[in-house]
Amino acid sequence: MAIFTLPSLGSDMEAGKLVEWLVSPGDRVSRGDVVAVIETQKGAIEIECYEEGTVHALMAETGEELPVGAPLAMLLAPGETPPDDKPGFRSDTTTAQPPIVKPKLQQTPAAPLPFEGVQASPAARLRARELNVDLKNLSGSFPGGGIVLADVEAVSARGSAISSKPSPMAEMRKAIGASMARSKQTIPHFYLSHMIDVQPAMDWLAEHNNAVSPAERLLSGALFVRCAVLAAEKVQELNGHYVSGAFQPSKSVNAAIAVALRGGGLVAPALMDANRLNLSETMDGMRDLVSRARSGRLRNSEMTEGTITISSLGETGAEAMAGVIFPPQVALLCLGAPQIRPWVVDGEIVPRLVVTLTLSVDHRVSDGRQATRFITKFETRIKDPDSL
Repeated sequence: MAIFTLPSLGSDMEAGKLVEWLVSPGDRVSRGDVVAVIETQKGAIEIECYEEGTVHALMAETGEELPVGAPLAMLLAPGETPPDDKPGFRSDTTTAQPPIVKPKLQQTPAAPLPFEGVQASPAARLRARELNVDLKNLSGSFPGGGIVLADVEAVSARGSAISSKPSPMAEMRKAIGASMARSKQTIPHFYLSHMIDVQPAMDWLAEHNNAVSPAERLLSGALFVRCAVLAAEKVQELNGHYVSGAFQPSKSVNAAIAVALRGGGLVAPALMDANRLNLSETMDGMRDLVSRARSGRLRNSEMTEGTITISSLGETGAEAMAGVIFPPQVALLCLGAPQIRPWVVDGEIVPRLVVTLTLSVDHRVSDGRQATRFITKFETRIKDPDSL
C-alpha cells in the first residue's frame, strides 16, 4: 500500500488547489499516468502518478487547498489486497480520519466541448457547465486571457467576472520573485558571456525552410535548444540538480524552455529526454510546450524535472541577457536576439549575424573551465547545423 501525495511543482510552491480528479477508486494506474489537476500560481498543472497500482481511495476533495506533501490517494500495489481497517492519513492530525471514497467521476466526452476555442482550465469548464455560464462571455484573469476556476466562481457569487482576490498575474509575479530571491541568496552564481557568429546557421535555416512545407519549418530557437542540449550532454557538470548539499548529474537532458505567457509572466517547462530528439522533433516538442503552457495544461514532471534551462529573446530584442538559475538546477543559458555586427572572416571585415550567449552557473558544482567547455561545445554545433 502506498500513499500518493501532492508533489512540489517548483521551489516557489507551498500549496495548490485540487480542481479535478481524472481517476476513481478501482482504476489501475501506471507511472506517468495523469491522475489529477492542481491549480497553482502558474496555472493548471496535470499531476502524474509516480507509482503503479490500483486506486483504493481518494483522500482529498476537489476544491481543497492542499499543502505540498498532503495525501491525495491510497494506492494498492499489483496483487495487494485492501486493508481491513481504514486508517487516517492526515499527517497534521493525531486522530485517525478515514479516506474519502468518491463515486466514479463522469469522464469528459471525446466530442468537441461546448466552449471549443475558449482557453479555460478543465475545472473552469466543468464548473461553467454546472452553473450554465457561457465561457465565451468571460474575460479570463490568467496570463494570456485564460479562464480559471476563480473566474467562473466569481460570476456565480456576484454576477460579475471580476474577482476581489489577487489576480493570477499578481500571484505569479509574487511566486517568481520569491523563487528568484531564494536562488540568488543560496546559489553562488557566476556568469560567462561569449559572442558567436551564427550567420552560417541562419543561412542554413533559411535554405531549409524554403525547401519544406510551413508545418515543417524551424525556428532559430530550435537550433539553439538543440545545440544547448548536445553541449549539456557532453558537459555533465552543468546538467542535473543540486540537492541535500550535493550535485546529482542527470544522464538525460531535460531542457527547460523559458516561455513568456501572453499578458506577462514566465514558466519554464522541460522538454523531457531532449537529448534523444532530433532537430525536427525538438521543434515539435517546443511548439507543444508553448501551446500547453499558454493554455495552462502542463504536467508536474515538466515543471520539476528540468536539468538545465534555456532562455532565448527570439528574433528581436536586446542583444544580451543574464538569468537567475532555477533551483535545484545548476545552470541557465540565455541567448540574446541576433544582431548584425562587423566580423572578421578570412581576413576581411564583413557584416554578420551574431548572438551573445550568457551562461549562469552554480559555483558549488563547476567553475570557469567547465562553463567554457559548454560554450565551446555549443559554438561547435551551431557552426555545423547539418550535424544537428
